[in-house]
Amino acid sequence: MTGITSALMAFAALCGCASLACGGGGAAPGGARTVRVGMILTYSGPDASIGEAIDRGAELYRALHEHELPAGVELQIVKRDETGPTPDVAKRLARELVVREQVHILTGGQWTPNVSAIAPLATEASVPYVVMSSGTASTTRLSPFVFRVAFTTWQHSYHLGQWAARNGLTRVSTVVSDYAAGLDAEEAFVRGFTDAGGTIVSKVRAPLRTADFVPFLERVRRDKPQAVYGFNPGGPEATRFVKAYHDLGLAAAGIKLIGPNAIVPDDELRNMGEAAIGVISASHYSAAGDRPANKTFVSEWKKAYGADSVPNYFAVGGWDGMAAIFHLIREQNGAIDPARSQTLLATWSNPDSPRGPMRIDPDTRDVVHNIYIRRVERVDGELRNVEFATIRDVKDPWKELHPDAP
Repeated sequence: MTGITSALMAFAALCGCASLACGGGGAAPGGARTVRVGMILTYSGPDASIGEAIDRGAELYRALHEHELPAGVELQIVKRDETGPTPDVAKRLARELVVREQVHILTGGQWTPNVSAIAPLATEASVPYVVMSSGTASTTRLSPFVFRVAFTTWQHSYHLGQWAARNGLTRVSTVVSDYAAGLDAEEAFVRGFTDAGGTIVSKVRAPLRTADFVPFLERVRRDKPQAVYGFNPGGPEATRFVKAYHDLGLAAAGIKLIGPNAIVPDDELRNMGEAAIGVISASHYSAAGDRPANKTFVSEWKKAYGADSVPNYFAVGGWDGMAAIFHLIREQNGAIDPARSQTLLATWSNPDSPRGPMRIDPDTRDVVHNIYIRRVERVDGELRNVEFATIRDVKDPWKELHPDAP
């Protein structure tokens, strides 16, 4: 018996619960049944903006839909700050949430290393883990209790590579941040692009969090490809990359900039300014998406967080993650059973997500959704990622190409 199991069983015995997860909800004052959800995100440090976007998306869904919870059922969200990609911290926080706080569901999942540390605990404790972010393809293979509502890097970059090769680009260089997600993105794009007949001119890797992309883009300018594929964590780093690309004259030289959604996040376009115009990206979401559900989402977001605030692809992960959690609560009338939750999540779908129709693949527990090819344009005086092509009902290509990989 492991230390985790011993601790969980001891705490369950003290609570009089028959299972480690203490399924069935807890009693709240007034006789209401409480469903406790443990949310682990980065709320402080240089990457806090990502955690904030996910949190805001989840809280907005909760505020607008709390009236849909079953009568007598209350939702309590217990939040913890992992401070960044810190697996040991994330694992400790998850253990505390499961053992001490007796949460019925875990969520968050901002960083793949942290998800990897938490997943074995979710398995051992039989606690559903709804992942709102981590884009590494293999994430859902870490535990039968892990379900992803966000995206995979391969869904974006592999299909962007295929689209690029089929739409006139034959020679492309890549510039990616040198860390796990960047290498994953590079591999995905290269595989999709070369499988469709394209040629990679050069591969360049820049240090994570570099303040100066000029030396790396200088090589691209010398190599003279038709386009450069870029990947970095997004946020201010994406703005530095786009501005360096523009200032070096790559756009003027006819070298296009393409990449996944992180290269031109919706909430960074204002900071990028004119340098972002014309950049082509692939994503499962754009704040400019012309869908009724998305227009409502963006409108409610601005009411809640300010007229100048814009939801990004992380925000929609929080929104849809909370939608999946609400589904579990409604279908079980607040009595959360691990096995029943697995079945419900494996077959969950949302035809009216802001991103468009989405569902969970029961075979992989991963998200299936549309991927949109987008171009940054000025619309009504604002820069927007305008969707102009749709690849429908996209499963994770990595899993299809690696059916037996761990």
